[in-house]
Amino acid sequence: MPQTKPIVSIENVVASATVDQKMDLNAITKNFPDVEYHPDQFPGLVFRIKSPKTATLIFTSGKMVCTGAKSEQMSRNAVKTVVTKLRKGGIKVKKDAVVTIQNIVASINLGGKIHLEKAARTLPRSMYEPEQFPGLIHRMLDPKTVILLFSSGKLVCTGAKKEEDVYRSVNNLHSSLEEKELMKYD
Repeated sequence: MPQTKPIVSIENVVASATVDQKMDLNAITKNFPDVEYHPDQFPGLVFRIKSPKTATLIFTSGKMVCTGAKSEQMSRNAVKTVVTKLRKGGIKVKKDAVVTIQNIVASINLGGKIHLEKAARTLPRSMYEPEQFPGLIHRMLDPKTVILLFSSGKLVCTGAKKEEDVYRSVNNLHSSLEEKELMKYD
């Protein structure tokens, strides 16, 4: 039985941040014509940057949400870059942003097929309703993540707050699938 190492790819890191001051979104819109701001539709302003390719929502409260980064570090760098650009563009930002990682989403390939019906019966905290959704939903307690398993051997891991939690979740689940002989390799 070939024990392949799961291929993990971090797809999106969501981070919240705050600069602990009120922000004048209209002033930002004047100084940065590329931002998207439609206060009648959404209270936040969208500040996109090319490197790292991310979108950061900025709210009047000084709170921010950064999405699209492919790592924790990239997420932190993106917020730092946005604050630097704001300052260079004449927006007074007194403090550096305090960044908190909220969610990491990763896609995984286990390199073999998963027997979902057997997995649903043997994995604790699992839900499998193929008429509603083709994947098995597995809630892991330590680390606290949710993993979607598909018969193709592909997984989606969400809910991690640290990259190492993604790897730990995936490795724990993969070991469990191997142990319970729920993996099929061609």
